[in-house]
Amino acid sequence: MDNLWQIAGFLLGGFCIILGIVFLALFARYFKLWIQAFFSRAKIGPLALVFMSLRKVKPSVIVDTKIMAVQAGLTEIPTQSYEAHYLAGGNVHRVVHALIVAHRARIELDWDTACAIDLAGRNIISAVETSVDPKVIDCPDPKKSGRPTLDGVAKDGIQLKARARVTVRTNLNQLVGGATEDTVIARVGEGIVSAIGSCESHKEVLANPSVIARNVLDRGLDSQTAFSIVSIDIADIDVGENIGARLRADQAEADVRIAQARAEERRAEAVASEQEMVARTQENQAKVVLAEAEVPLAMAEAFSHGNLRAV
Repeated sequence: MDNLWQIAGFLLGGFCIILGIVFLALFARYFKLWIQAFFSRAKIGPLALVFMSLRKVKPSVIVDTKIMAVQAGLTEIPTQSYEAHYLAGGNVHRVVHALIVAHRARIELDWDTACAIDLAGRNIISAVETSVDPKVIDCPDPKKSGRPTLDGVAKDGIQLKARARVTVRTNLNQLVGGATEDTVIARVGEGIVSAIGSCESHKEVLANPSVIARNVLDRGLDSQTAFSIVSIDIADIDVGENIGARLRADQAEADVRIAQARAEERRAEAVASEQEMVARTQENQAKVVLAEAEVPLAMAEAFSHGNLRAV
């Protein structure tokens, strides 16, 4: 019995020694990372580094990003949050970088929102930078639409060709699920064309292009989008064709063709009526000839019956 206890104790001791060697090896492997975290006040223990490896989390990524966050003053984010975002397939370094930029610019952005934006496939750093430094968008964008200008027609029939520059700022609260830049360009383009069409004269637009910008801004085109429109500036506006005159000319030409078609229809009807009357005349003449041919027959029959005598 004593031998069994000795064997069990020996095995247990060997197991503990092996386990200790493994932990010492892992600790030695991450000793440098632990020293960095310790002196940077990142509050990541050596066992936490070992358990990160067991959970298939790269400790160097977590340590570097947390040190960067702590040094920037973001001390309230727990280590588990870094690990959770890493395991979810997110870019921890990009999220922390965006949070630091937002923190320095005094923009409200919490960890959960930043992670959601990153996991949604949006570039969180670019979004925060655009929120700090507004972005200018060409409307229309020739690279996407293939058209250099937005064409609208005023009420007097004159076509105007306009180009606008839209300054937008990222709306972080609506970045997830909000419409993209293409939607903003489409809405602004539609608003500009509609604003030109509501003007009584093209001269009104040429004299004061800001009328279009104010009209478009008052419509709230940035609702349910990932951007907030800061300003709309009309970069260029040119006079195009006289669409009203061309449409009236086309309408007049169409009216002439319709009148010609109706006249041709009446002429054809007249010709047909004339031919019908000629046919009826010939038919009546034939009846007269037939009637004249029956006169001698009637006279001969009268003679034969003694009803007609020569005087």
